[in-house]
Amino acid sequence: MGKSGMSELSFNGLIGAIKSVDSQFCESAVRAVNVGLTLRNWCIGAYISEFELYGEEKAKYGEKLFERISHSLKDLGMKRCDPRDLRRYVLFYERYPEIEKILPDSVREQYLSVCSGAELKSGSEHNIQIQGIRESLTPEFRIPPEKLVTSLSFTHICEIIEIESPLKRLFYETECIKGTWSVRELKRQIDSMYFERSGLSKDKEALSVLANSGAEIQSPALVIRDPYIFDFLGLRSLDVMDESSFESAILNKLEEFLLELGHGFCFEARQKRILIGGEYFAVDLVFYHRILKCHVLVDLKMEGLSHAHIGQMNMYLNWYRENEMTAGDNPPVGIVLCPRKDEDIVHYATGGLSNEVFVSKYEAVLPDVKELERFVLNETNVLREAGVEYRVNKSD
Repeated sequence: MGKSGMSELSFNGLIGAIKSVDSQFCESAVRAVNVGLTLRNWCIGAYISEFELYGEEKAKYGEKLFERISHSLKDLGMKRCDPRDLRRYVLFYERYPEIEKILPDSVREQYLSVCSGAELKSGSEHNIQIQGIRESLTPEFRIPPEKLVTSLSFTHICEIIEIESPLKRLFYETECIKGTWSVRELKRQIDSMYFERSGLSKDKEALSVLANSGAEIQSPALVIRDPYIFDFLGLRSLDVMDESSFESAILNKLEEFLLELGHGFCFEARQKRILIGGEYFAVDLVFYHRILKCHVLVDLKMEGLSHAHIGQMNMYLNWYRENEMTAGDNPPVGIVLCPRKDEDIVHYATGGLSNEVFVSKYEAVLPDVKELERFVLNETNVLREAGVEYRVNKSD
């Protein structure tokens, strides 16, 4: 930019230019990380698939192969290598064999070396076997592999590979890329049978407009919070949680408040990730209560308290009961907080515990509802007076 150009640049133009270049490089960085993760997972699937077919020791492991691989990789510090993840990588490889063409040269050489026993040559029996599930679609009706991996996150791909029909997969690949859907939006469209409705519709363009109106759009912020991405980068949940400064401040104070009560609260986790039905959820705060001998889960809702929020907390409690309770533990309880005036601010969720048991065993030890309400309202007022923005989190 010459002197004449700079002299014409207003202050607002300067801010706009800086923001523009920031967005461009942010998107490039996110795209590069996602492509690397996606290609890595494809290669893992390829290696396991080839070992299943040609490995010298394949008979030794049999049905326990994925469990053994998972155990060995975890010992080496790898993340996202549970048996379920590994099977997903294999399915990805089998659904999209053409991704081999876009591997970086050094990676492709290693891939061909590792998979040399497969005799991966065009027209070979093995290549036909792997491509069989896509052979009903001619190449001109497939998304080019480079376009696929640069436009969709691996979590998007995980949703799509579960679809058996090649034509149906292509439909959602195309619509997702065209509409820049978030993963949640892709799930919603699949669940709403958009493909089937499109086939029956006489005005497909109008249906497309309707389907994309109000659709959640993928953004770099959403991508970087993807559980595959932040495990791949070695991040913690806390590093990437979607939390306004208001919400973060409340949670910080709440953690201190409960620990300072001296009633047996022991801090265990913040933004604790749990996997339920193939979807990740994050519990804001998790404590273990040494007197009650149970977990206490805390969730903060920036919007009005609803039955859905209570139901979500009970879902967390059921998960903890099934996966975290050990011998001698009592069932977990939850606290849902809503820092809004004129509404229920504090609600104890019991996850199926009878009211009699809760009152007799838990209520006398846990913080009083009125005490929690006073704390939340006081901290809310302090933050508002300090000018901290109160923002409703749409993901709540």
